[in-house]
Amino acid sequence: MAHFVDEAVIHVKAGDGGNGCVSFRREKFIPRGGPDGGNGGRGGSVILLSDRSLTTLLDFHYRASFKANRGQHGQGSNRFGKSADDLVIKLPTGTVVLEAETGEVLVDMVEDGQEFVVARGGRGGRGNAEFATATDRAPRRADPGELGQERTLKLELKLLADIGLVGFPNAGKSTLLSVISAAKPKIADYPFTTLTPILGIAKYRDRSFVVADMPGLIEGASKGKGLGISFLKHIERTKAIAVLIESTSSDPKDDFEKLMEEMRLHSPDLPKKVKMVVFTKTDLVDPARLKALSSLALSRKLARHYISSVTGKGIEDLLKLFWGALKK
Repeated sequence: MAHFVDEAVIHVKAGDGGNGCVSFRREKFIPRGGPDGGNGGRGGSVILLSDRSLTTLLDFHYRASFKANRGQHGQGSNRFGKSADDLVIKLPTGTVVLEAETGEVLVDMVEDGQEFVVARGGRGGRGNAEFATATDRAPRRADPGELGQERTLKLELKLLADIGLVGFPNAGKSTLLSVISAAKPKIADYPFTTLTPILGIAKYRDRSFVVADMPGLIEGASKGKGLGISFLKHIERTKAIAVLIESTSSDPKDDFEKLMEEMRLHSPDLPKKVKMVVFTKTDLVDPARLKALSSLALSRKLARHYISSVTGKGIEDLLKLFWGALKK
């Protein structure tokens, strides 16, 4: 399994244009042939292409420099230099591309197959045939090729998911994802088993959607504590958020409030995406506890659901709830 890497810095250089040529016709019986120097070819551009089959920026940690070829130089007999092929760099769909020095966002690659010319190849220089005039029939000048654009880019991958699962460590997010999809996240009874976001394809009847298991939040995550901001940014792209609370928690209301506060501190828009509260591990509590959870006064009126990923109780109805939230 590839390591998940969600940030990288790369340097790109478009190809320079080929130089124009200074040349004159040299044919028998034509002692003073006219200029016939051809133009140089255009340098290759650097093009970014989003590809949803890619899930990490890991490759860019092994290769951080990309250079397109230059155009060919012009030649005599009015032969133009060949333009160089463009250099295509594939990025995972969901990658934000920024100017490294200024932090300016150049493009947000949110669509699969999206293209963006990030560095343009230089134009080819003109050959001396282009400079012939009525008063100067034998020009000895030609243009050099233009330099290709060059820039340093910062890449940030933000996963694209329909539903994001948010909760404290051990809230049961990984177990739920393994039950509703073919994803196989690492599961164990200790905090931060999930160190990177994991995507799974869930199905409800004949419809499918993407669910993301986010690493467990802890208090102070918005300030970088624990796994912090390294994964909070991935939640920004989800269409809906499900907050998972352990039924066995000593203070489920406090758990909920802390999770909502950490999301709000990261981005005021995140709490607006929360569509439901899911109480997990209900197989471990008695009916009286479930009744107390159902009457729990939360700060927002959200849909509530009760599940046990171990027994499968409530799973099908939860998928229905997920799909209903996406339709809205």
